[in-house]
Amino acid sequence: MNIHEFQAKSLFAQFGVPVPRGKEIKNPKAAAKWAAQLNSPVYVVKAQIHAGGRGKAGGVKITKNQAEVPGLAQELIGKKLVTHQTGPKGRKVRRLLIEEGAGIAKELYLSLLVDRDSGWPVFIASTEGGMEIEEVAAHTPEKIIKELIDPAVGFQGYNGRNVAFGIGLNSMEPAVLNPFVQMLGNLYRLFMDKNAAMVEINPLVITTDKKLIALDGKVSFDDNGLFRHADVQAMRDLHEEEPLEIEATANNLNYVKLDGNIGCMVNGAGLAMATMDVIKLAGSEPANFLDVGGGATKETVAAGFRILLKDKNVKGIFINIFGGIVRCERIAHGVIEAAKEVQINVPLVVRLQGTNAEEGRKLLKESGLKLDVANDLWEAAQKIVAMTGKARKKRAAAGEVGH
Repeated sequence: MNIHEFQAKSLFAQFGVPVPRGKEIKNPKAAAKWAAQLNSPVYVVKAQIHAGGRGKAGGVKITKNQAEVPGLAQELIGKKLVTHQTGPKGRKVRRLLIEEGAGIAKELYLSLLVDRDSGWPVFIASTEGGMEIEEVAAHTPEKIIKELIDPAVGFQGYNGRNVAFGIGLNSMEPAVLNPFVQMLGNLYRLFMDKNAAMVEINPLVITTDKKLIALDGKVSFDDNGLFRHADVQAMRDLHEEEPLEIEATANNLNYVKLDGNIGCMVNGAGLAMATMDVIKLAGSEPANFLDVGGGATKETVAAGFRILLKDKNVKGIFINIFGGIVRCERIAHGVIEAAKEVQINVPLVVRLQGTNAEEGRKLLKESGLKLDVANDLWEAAQKIVAMTGKARKKRAAAGEVGH
């Protein structure tokens, strides 16, 4: 789960990480009132959406004139921001963070996440703050340092000093070395206590008066640990999530919307990834990742159908099920009952493999439903791609006649 910058900074403050004075704002009137209370030489008005690249997209405004703050708020609230992370549809701005500016002497990068190789938390730091860390990694990887933290021991002072000396903080600005080490310890405590998946500060600035401030912040959480943290769950902003993904979560389905035209319903994440790959190999694009889990019951399949059919881009559905613990004839019954319950008006191809697969395929063929049954994954992919291709041509032809 992701949260907004103002929420991340609230958590930072709770765990002793210095942040600018700021407040969530939802309208120009509140902006004027807060700006008067803030009474800062510099005001920063920042759009709050779950995406990076806000500054380049015009979502961050800076002014020294307090009277301009309400107007800047008016300009941003309701605006649709399009960044490299939102896609062409963009995200509507519904709230702002208005905070005091800072005198910046140096910008650093700092994050904490789980290292995939070791499974341990790892600090990543760089002197190239304010930039996309991926760009730094691609062009100047020597400017990135990493420090693994043994979870059995936890964060130790030497870990913090390794990071500090690794980025040259001892020579860059010795006055902030000890506060930096202490801040890393606080971030590690936040990371572990709240079951975070990632904590990022970019940039972490050294100010002209030799202090550290988290000028921007991002925190994401491990969904599997959310049940422990009611306070974190309360930070969820459904406006920032794909509606179909919200519905899928409510039905205990793993769903991620993509940009293709073939809806996929698969049991198992690995098989779902392979299914998306073979659709692309056959010449089309998957519209989603949808894992219905090991059961694939009538209820889960029906919920999956409803979600797929709500996506206007879906021109055909490919069901790819491997019957292991749950036998294929039971899965076939679930598919048949769900298909009768949900009005399916697009081509449907079903591929079953595993225990009692032949019996399951026979049930599907004799069901009277308008669907195609395939034995082989490649055969199934070619079928659904051919069907959706023909459907596209028909619609294009109809459009030409209409014009």
